[in-house]
Parts: sequence; C-alpha cells; structure tokens
Amino acid sequence: MTMIRQVEIRGFKSIYSERIELGRVNCLIGANGVGKSNLLEALGVLGAAANGVVDDESLLRRGVRAGLPRLYKSSFASEQTPPHIAIGVEGPAHEVYRVSLLNPLESPEPAWSYKTEVLSDGQAEIVSDGVRNKKNLNPKAGLAALQLVDLEPTNPAAQLMQRLQEFAIYCPNTPTLRGIVPDQQSRVPVGLSGGQLAEGFAALRKHLENGNEESEDILEQVLELIDWVANIETTSHSATLLSPKVPRTQLILKFSDRFMNKSRNELTAYDASEGALYVIFTAVLCLLPQAPQMLAIDNLDQALNPRLLVRLVSRLSGWLKFNAPDRQLLFTAHNPAALDGLDLSDPEVRLLAVERNSDGQTTVRRLMLTPELLELNQQYPLSRLWLMGHLGAVPNV
Repeated sequence: MTMIRQVEIRGFKSIYSERIELGRVNCLIGANGVGKSNLLEALGVLGAAANGVVDDESLLRRGVRAGLPRLYKSSFASEQTPPHIAIGVEGPAHEVYRVSLLNPLESPEPAWSYKTEVLSDGQAEIVSDGVRNKKNLNPKAGLAALQLVDLEPTNPAAQLMQRLQEFAIYCPNTPTLRGIVPDQQSRVPVGLSGGQLAEGFAALRKHLENGNEESEDILEQVLELIDWVANIETTSHSATLLSPKVPRTQLILKFSDRFMNKSRNELTAYDASEGALYVIFTAVLCLLPQAPQMLAIDNLDQALNPRLLVRLVSRLSGWLKFNAPDRQLLFTAHNPAALDGLDLSDPEVRLLAVERNSDGQTTVRRLMLTPELLELNQQYPLSRLWLMGHLGAVPNV
C-alpha cells in the first residue's frame, strides 16, 4: 500500500515544527484557529512542489489560500523566523519526498524557490539535496517532477509523487452544490467547492451499477443516508423542474421524494435539502476511482444533522477501501457527533487533536482508546467526552 504514513512540517504558518502519523481516515478536531486547515494546506503546498512549481495558481488549484510569503512563514515572538518552509512525507516502503522553499519577505516573487529537494524510493535516491548547487538550474522549477518520466509507474517514489500531485482540499458550499454559482476551481470528478456535482453523481451511479452485488450495496448505502429520497437521477431536461429565472448547469440532479404525490415529487438540487447534497458530494469523492487517491475535506460536518453525520462518518473507511486499499482522507470537523462515527479500534481510523501550545504553535496529538478512556467511553460517547474536556482540543473560553 502506498498510503502516506508520516508528514513533517517546519516553519509553515502556525506550525513551527510538527510530525504527524496518518491512517486511512484522519479526523482533525480542535478549536477555531488552532491550525487544522494549515495542516491540510501544508500538504497542498507539497503537492504543488511535487508538480514542479509553487505559485498562487498551483496553490489555488489545490485549495490552498493564496497569500504573501510573510503569511506562509511561521512568525512567533518566542522563536526566530525560519528562513524557509520545509515539508516532507514518507510512505510505507520508506519512500520519501521533501522540499524546503524560499521566498523573500520584503520583495516577494511570483513563484517560490526550491532550496532543497529530495526524492527517494526507499532503496535509491532519485533527487538529492545537492542538486541545487549545480549551475544553470532554475531554482523555481522542481526537479523531482521531471524525474517521473524515468520511473516505472509501480515504483514507490512515482506512486508517492502521483498521490501528492493529485492531492486537493475540498471545501463545498451550498450555492455551488446547488449549481447556481460556478466553481472557481473545477476538477474531476467534482470541483473544490462542489461544482459539477450532477456530473460526479452520474459517473458514480454508472460506476456502481456496472459493478457486482457489493456495488449495489454501496449505492444503497448512499441512498439510505437521505431518508426522504426514493431515487436520485441526473437529467438534462430542466425546463419542467426549475424556474427559468434560476441559473442551471447542463446536467442537473433530480430527486424523487417518496412522501410526495408521484405526479409532483421531483426536486432538483436547487430545491432539495442541502444535507443531501453534502452526502452525495462526500460519496462521489470517496467512491469514484477518478477522485484523488489522497484528499482532504475541510468542515465535512457542515449542514449535516448530528445523527446523519455519525452515519456518514461511519461509512467513510469502507467507501475509501471500495476501489483501492490505499485511498486516504483527511477531514476537519467541529460537530462533536463526528467522533461517534469513528471506529478507533481500527488502526487505520485516526482521531487527531489539534491545539496550540503556550507559545501559540500548532501541535497534533493522536487520541487513542487508552484504558482510562475506554472506561469513560462505557458511560459516555466520544462526542460527550470531547464536550466535557476529556479529549482536550477545546477552546479556552
């Protein structure tokens, strides 16, 4: 399996120095402003570096907020500002990709410069630190991306780089999911804000209906999470379903409400509950082979009823494994109910508490079911234990 197992970040935003161990499903919890999104964005920056250039366009393409170098580099009163940002990852075969990036604070340049870059497949070093000392090299162009043409697709380093290059942070919003606002970052199978949801669901339905009995069960799992729905389809005939004043895409979602009269029980994404749209969005990303092998969803819990959220989170691991054993998801959540959907007895399901220490630096701590926590968990669900303060990662208010 080529899952990324270890992430190391130094000098990026609120993260002065941190090492994180990842599983298949990784839930990040913590107070507002502690650095959860910064952890995701660090991976987005590394993904841009793996693709060969780190500039605003490549960062926005991955869901990273564009900004000036002074906003990317750590700046703490207790520590000296590091001259560069260093980010690296390691896989199960000890394959490694890491970079350190530079950009002047006073006179920022459009693209960041590579100070160092290392790519290894665990057996041999493919790109090494010293390459930057050679003459006639463009410091703003990554060398590891160029080396991929010489590697076999099965090489662990090649698989690691592909995973990083595809990585993106998704943050859906209701108007874009409804199709009335265009997605600023269009991707396959859905845009970073939820655009092309109808196209994504059409691809998912086709993928599952052409499969076996397990595929049919997976489709039923998606539909059963939306309890008022008899069926979900896609159509290009919207004239009878939408007011002519409503913006529309070429393909739209069509929901059949099982409680309504069959002559008038069809709704589009414009009229359907937003919770249904967020469920479909998550299912498309977790179940379609065209989705990134590693991805992040910021605020996965938004617009979802707590009980629906529990059921959705409990499905994530199985959905990710459906197409490939090495799919990975990172997501942030503020609704405590998300924790009750996590099976922490599965070592591939991880709950990560994100906090700031006394110097304001982001720290990450994996929460595991210790004997003490297991005893408390007999009386209270994890959601309640988090609210009660037993897990930490709560605001100091």
